[in-house]
Parts: sequence; C-alpha cells; structure tokens
Amino acid sequence: MNYFAHACPFLDDPYFMAGACVPDWLTVVDRRVRVRSHRAEPLTADADRRTAAVARGIVQHLRDDARFHETRAFAEVALELTVDARDGLGGDTGFRPSFLGHLLVEVLLDASLIAEYPERLETYYRRMETVDGRRVEEAVNRMANRPTERLAWLIARFCQQRILWDYLEDGKLLGRLNQVMRRVMLLPLPDHFQELFPAARQKVAGRRAELLDGIPTRLSTLHPCLPQGERPCDTG
Repeated sequence: MNYFAHACPFLDDPYFMAGACVPDWLTVVDRRVRVRSHRAEPLTADADRRTAAVARGIVQHLRDDARFHETRAFAEVALELTVDARDGLGGDTGFRPSFLGHLLVEVLLDASLIAEYPERLETYYRRMETVDGRRVEEAVNRMANRPTERLAWLIARFCQQRILWDYLEDGKLLGRLNQVMRRVMLLPLPDHFQELFPAARQKVAGRRAELLDGIPTRLSTLHPCLPQGERPCDTG
C-alpha cells in the first residue's frame, strides 16, 4: 500500500493520517530510521494527543501493510506486472522488474482510488497542511530505532509538491518512478516504459476490492469516514 490508500479513511484525524504515512516517508528521507509496532504501541495512549495519534497511525500502517502483502491478489498482480516490466525492459533479468512489479501495484492502487475519489485527495492535502511536521518528527524520534532530523522538512515538501496527483498521468508517473529508481540505485526507466501503464492500471483497478480486503481502506468505508461537512465524491 502507498500514501493515499493508507490514509484516506482517516482524514478526520490529521496526526493519525500523518502517522499512517510515516513509514513511507522514512523510506524516502532517511532509510536507516525504522519504526516498529512494538515501539509505537506503547505511545498510542500517550498524554500528548498528537503523539498518540501519530503512534496509532504508524501501527495501523504496519498492520495494513502486513495484511495487504499477504493477499492472493497482491501476489498475482505483482507477478503479472513483474513479467510485463521484464518484457517491457527487453528481458531484464535483474532485480528491477520484480521491484517494479511490487511498486506498481501500490502506486497504481493509489491512482485508482484517486481517480474515483479526487475530492478526498484534495481533503487529504488540506488536512496534511494543518500538521506540524516538527511535532510528528518529535513523536517519531520517541519510537524509532534512531533519530531523524529530516522528517519535518519532508512533510512540508510533500505538501508543497502534491506528488500523488502525478499518479494519474502516465508521463508524470514515469518521472516519479524514476525518482524512486535513483533513490534505490537502479537503472532509470526508458520513456517507452510508460506504454505499459494503461494495461497495468486496468489490472490493479480490476482487483482493487480484493487488494483491500480486510483493510479499512476498502470501498465500503470511504464515504462513512468522511469528515463532517465534507461532501462524498460523486461515483456516478
């Protein structure tokens, strides 16, 4: 799962929502820093409500990720996209296709949800902008294996760049994927790789309900958990 899928049912609690993004943020800004459930759970009842909410969000993220990666749908779609990536990269037999198979399921799941519920992504960013990144960083440093001084900076930049909208456009998505490729020191993807995206989007969207089975982001919870005063998206 990725940013939006993790956070979209919790838009009424910005610090919980931020906590649900923390493990993914740390992979971007400080990969040596890890948060684990056994360190986060004691802080879910912290006297500081923001720290408690961040801790609950982290625990939720880790629980949902474990469930998501155990689904049959994830294994099958990731394998299909791995094969597609390998073929699209001229028979690449290295690590890159399998990494992309995994990554594309997560990113395109977000894209599918965003395409159907764009108003929720607008709400997501509005709520995220109310979060004090320094408070989140301080909370994370109480439960991580080592401290970070870069998380608050990343949260501000994440809100400014609004990268999740780029998942909807093939060219921009390719650019975002190549940022990941550079970060994990894999070869960049050629321009023609984006020709795989339309079919890949359909494969992920077609199994979205299965991918989210048993996870709070399943479709049946999207409208009920809207913050008061927010209008549900028109799903036609």
